[in-house]
Amino acid sequence: MRELEHFVGGEWRTGSGADGADVVNPATNEAVATVAYASEGDLDDAIAAANDAFEEWSETPVEARIQPLFRYKQLLEENQEDLAETLVEEHGKTKAEAMGELRRGIENVEVACGMPTMLQGGHLPHAAPEIDETAVRRPLGTYAAITPFNFPGMIPLWFLPYAVAAGNTFVLKPSEKTPVTAQRLVELADEAGFPDGVISLVNGGPETVNGILEHDGVTGVSFVGSTPVAKHVYETAAKHGKRVQAQGGAKNHILVADSADLDFAAEQTVSSAFANTGQRCLANPVAVVADGVYDEFVEKVVAEAASMTVAPGLDDDSEMGPLITPEHHERVRDYIETGVEEGADLVLDGRDGDVPETGNFLAPSVFADVDPADTIAREEIFGPVLALVRADDVEDAIGIANESDFGNAASLFTSEGADAKRFRHGVDAGNLGVNVGTAAPMAFFHFGGRKDSFFGDLHAQGEDMVHFYTDEHVYIERWPDA
Repeated sequence: MRELEHFVGGEWRTGSGADGADVVNPATNEAVATVAYASEGDLDDAIAAANDAFEEWSETPVEARIQPLFRYKQLLEENQEDLAETLVEEHGKTKAEAMGELRRGIENVEVACGMPTMLQGGHLPHAAPEIDETAVRRPLGTYAAITPFNFPGMIPLWFLPYAVAAGNTFVLKPSEKTPVTAQRLVELADEAGFPDGVISLVNGGPETVNGILEHDGVTGVSFVGSTPVAKHVYETAAKHGKRVQAQGGAKNHILVADSADLDFAAEQTVSSAFANTGQRCLANPVAVVADGVYDEFVEKVVAEAASMTVAPGLDDDSEMGPLITPEHHERVRDYIETGVEEGADLVLDGRDGDVPETGNFLAPSVFADVDPADTIAREEIFGPVLALVRADDVEDAIGIANESDFGNAASLFTSEGADAKRFRHGVDAGNLGVNVGTAAPMAFFHFGGRKDSFFGDLHAQGEDMVHFYTDEHVYIERWPDA
């Protein structure tokens, strides 16, 4: 098995912490790597090296700072297929999903290469008598990102390129479940030529996370994960005086109007609900369907979901891989049983699906006639379970969607502009799509989120990243004799 390491001050080292873990392939439940976690001293060393590197890196011209990013983009593209296979092995998603994930990550590197323009502030001559004023953006120090298991290739790249292009240094703490992809990302960053200490990698569990949140040497923290942990990260980091952005869980809704193209809407609903085995914060696991087309839509969704091939992610015909761990597999099965007990109609039971005998596989499940108050309609399951809810019309569907505690995303299928306008102005969610199954913004737009789906002020991706990773100094100038 591969022994994973930590990257500190430009050198790879074995963690000296008392704990560690194996990295397990969820398609076989066999270990593929092992990692010794960081000790408190390892974390201190990584942050100290980052702080030391910040002094010179922050004064490096921005044009010079983005040159390693250009090389990094090229290396990521050259190694994309190998990275995808590594990602599949430790996560389980299909290779096509892994390739798409990495492509979205690379897009963020591309956007960050435009930092010379993105960092420009404003200038106002004669802001007051004989006074000119200029706003100047400056980096702030060492930032950390604590990233989840479900997108180990993309989500670190939501943060890393922007942080370093803006002149900060960066420490990555990946999920304990999927650290192999993170190590490959940092190996390629090292090859791209970033100076020692600009990018660091530490592996660990909750103790390492709390060490980052409380460390005096860390300026700000980015987090993606479940809502309870996101709340903890936000509160703890803020308490210790840090900038923080913490993305939590989701329970997104698809709304289907009477006028929708039902074949297209059903295909997009199934793709959204079951891609990545439902383990993503942009999945739409609840579809709220207008009464006039409800029965026909249920038939189409069930047929589409039942036809999916569930297999190891590297199989050519795989359309859905395994869940991340045996424990999570059982948790999702428990949710299915809860749905049955609460009276929803299980029209497709994934527990009886055609799946491999080994691994954490579970076929798609579809519930019909779900009450919006049911557990499976309210709580984040993070698995291949779709709940179908009946609504009177689009207005009723919007009201049902807005009852959710979460506000990450929503999508509407319609051919009526009036429906789209009601949806755009009426749904309380950060990412909205019309006739789009998954409302995933491009890298040059920020990744929205509201309510219990996000804690903070500035989101991932795009211009928000520039504001998060810098502070604006105002320079006021007067020359009376000029």
